[in-house]
Amino acid sequence: MEVENRLSTKDKALAINLDRSIYGSFAEIGAGQEVAANFFRIGGASGTVAKTMSAYDMAYSDAIYGKIGRYVCEERLLAMLDKETELLNDRLPHRIKDTKFFTFANTVETLNYARTNRGHGWVGCRFQLSPESEPNECVIHVILKDPDATWQQEALGKLGVNLIYACYFIKDADEFLLSLVDGFRQFRVEIDMFRLEGPDFPKVDNRLMSLKLVKLGFTRAAMFGPSGNVLMPSEALYKKNVLILRGRFKPVTHVNVDMLFCGRKRFKQEKDVDPSRIVVLTELTLQDLEREGSLDVTDFLNRVDQLCSLGQNVLISNYTEYYRLVRHITRLNKDYKVGLILGIYNLHMVFEEKYYENLKGGLLEAFGILFGRNVIFYVYPSLKRDSEEIYTIDDFELPDSQKSMLQYLLDNKKIVPVTNVSSRNLHIISDDVLDMIQSGQEGWEELVPHKVASEIKEKKLFDYVEPKKVHS
Repeated sequence: MEVENRLSTKDKALAINLDRSIYGSFAEIGAGQEVAANFFRIGGASGTVAKTMSAYDMAYSDAIYGKIGRYVCEERLLAMLDKETELLNDRLPHRIKDTKFFTFANTVETLNYARTNRGHGWVGCRFQLSPESEPNECVIHVILKDPDATWQQEALGKLGVNLIYACYFIKDADEFLLSLVDGFRQFRVEIDMFRLEGPDFPKVDNRLMSLKLVKLGFTRAAMFGPSGNVLMPSEALYKKNVLILRGRFKPVTHVNVDMLFCGRKRFKQEKDVDPSRIVVLTELTLQDLEREGSLDVTDFLNRVDQLCSLGQNVLISNYTEYYRLVRHITRLNKDYKVGLILGIYNLHMVFEEKYYENLKGGLLEAFGILFGRNVIFYVYPSLKRDSEEIYTIDDFELPDSQKSMLQYLLDNKKIVPVTNVSSRNLHIISDDVLDMIQSGQEGWEELVPHKVASEIKEKKLFDYVEPKKVHS
């Protein structure tokens, strides 16, 4: 839904054209020159546009920016920004002292004539907020959802103007993101990767920006790596076998680590899984991060810091049901294996029919997605409630109407029990560990990995309280 009282694309383009200190170049590949065209149409473009170009032919593009491989990828976008920024400084030395230079670039694939592809592209702006300063950079990945190439081009043109305007005039992170879809309806695009960095934005945490993309509805899932570097899921998971552990990770305990270790070991044994092409994801859902409708940013960063300390990739999603998550990952990765590690009590949720009432085919339709050709569930045991006995798949109880379905999935290796687990850790419950951390009790360090314990103490994660010293 469009937001009222926002500046239009024309207003934004005109504001930039009339600011004589903002000057730069446009390089647009694959969809035309829709962004630059907005500045020409409104008038006064001579105050903004140093150059526009479109190296549409692949040979031309390679000659200018180098042979990179795929033409619609982040690497080519960055090569475009590098080249055009260099040319601006080389050819306009007389303007350096008084001008805030920018380079805008995009490399895009819109719908083809037969509509057999998916429109998407990389869009970026490298820009100065003061003359002679080090530039900042904003890069996004956008999926174009309109069913017509012309409409996709129109949306891209407005998105580009919005991005340049936001880089210069908007400081609030939420407002920055929301402004990207000014002038058209948000559902026309999906933004699944956003990165803003540079000397003028030292406090921007792109992990939080990934979270905001999901929270604000720009995408259903966003991803970043162990160093906090944002990743575009379809690029990071391209031709990879994906292993996922969903959890609250509040905090990460020895049980979580053992689930990852045992699950990965079993995943590597699949005959069509190349161990060198495995990506492991630890997934947090938006539902688990929200409290009373609002996000606790500190809590989110606490969980992320410990996961990153263990070298984990983090996926944030708005997929409460497992089948939605599986559908999302398999769409990105059709010909490679997907493995999900889950505790046996979570397997009960998978068989709960109430979660599939929105599907016409109910449980059967969901299971067709959940247990597709390349999907395997690895089920980790637990202790039985109020007991020291281990609860395994052999003890798994279902209604009579579902027992044959479970047996079918077991016989066909779609559900695989995880064995050789570290049973001495099964008694660890993360909520109990959290209580110990927050109340200053001793001994919780033995229940979590050493790196996690160090991270919690050093950064005071989860409202850590130091144990009171007993004086003799």
